[in-house]
Amino acid sequence: MNWKIIIGIIIIVGIIGGIFGYAKYQQVFAPNVPSIIENNMIEIPTGATYQEVVDQLYLNGFLIDTVSFNWVAEKMQYKKNDMRTGRFEIQPNWSNRKLIQHLRNGRRATVKVVLTNERLVENVAAKVARFIEPDSIEILHLFNDEEFLLDNGFTKETLMSLFIPDTYDFYWNTTPKDFFARMKKEHEAFWSKESRLEKAKALDMTPAEVYTLASIVEKETNYNPEKKRMAGVYLNRLKIGMLLQADPTAVFATRDFETRRVLDRHLEYDSPYNTYLYAGLPPGPIAMASKVSIDAVLNHEEHKYYYFCAKPNTSGQHNFAKNLAAHNVNAAKFRRWLTRRGY
Repeated sequence: MNWKIIIGIIIIVGIIGGIFGYAKYQQVFAPNVPSIIENNMIEIPTGATYQEVVDQLYLNGFLIDTVSFNWVAEKMQYKKNDMRTGRFEIQPNWSNRKLIQHLRNGRRATVKVVLTNERLVENVAAKVARFIEPDSIEILHLFNDEEFLLDNGFTKETLMSLFIPDTYDFYWNTTPKDFFARMKKEHEAFWSKESRLEKAKALDMTPAEVYTLASIVEKETNYNPEKKRMAGVYLNRLKIGMLLQADPTAVFATRDFETRRVLDRHLEYDSPYNTYLYAGLPPGPIAMASKVSIDAVLNHEEHKYYYFCAKPNTSGQHNFAKNLAAHNVNAAKFRRWLTRRGY
């Protein structure tokens, strides 16, 4: 054979091989994520198949070419029966290799779950479901599992005391039980600090009871500087067996959360949560209590006040009284102020 022909064939094969190799190199290392993406977060749900992951990547604008992605995914053995799930941050211009490496081994993105002023555990479930994968029904189902709650030291009535208001980082695909476990860990961490357990014991109260009283203080005032004094009022009443007569408990009992003024129908509503009718603390919290309100109970002001009434202004502050006569004077002033304002 002519050497020129042989050399020509070798060159042609080399060129073809080079073109093929370059094409494969492009499939692996060239950008396959667009340079501009509207939202760089993707959420891969629990139980998703490989094809569902690919479809979601493509439909959400994270893949230019699915054919090359599938080829690289096969070579990298990315396809599994149990695909890795969660929330992932994708960067523009990533190659198939980089994208697959990130989905398989990269750090999952977290979401911030903000718990602050929820009134009911149903509200907690709804709030949490806005941020993590399980829906509110799944979360609430766990919250209503009395056996599970008892195993973890709570009842349906005291469950709200589990939640310490704060902002928490969670993985998007956190399960309801994992969420509960995290909340329990945060609860225990909170109570283990600043001698809180010792202070509760000195009051002859459990953490749930302290939280319950704190929830009443929380709903009585937004003015933090007077919370310790208000907590002292309620503790004084508890010491002598006096009814707490806390308006927020009557509102909670009736679930009339939109009312602008507490009326006789609220005060007369028969419920163990109505402290106008039943002595002692209600069966559980009437809302989520802030850290400030919890610590206000634990570090309450020592005094001889047994009564308080809102001041006739919009400051949110209260007048405190040591006896009923003085309280009635304060209450009359406040009622006249309300009437003038049309309430």
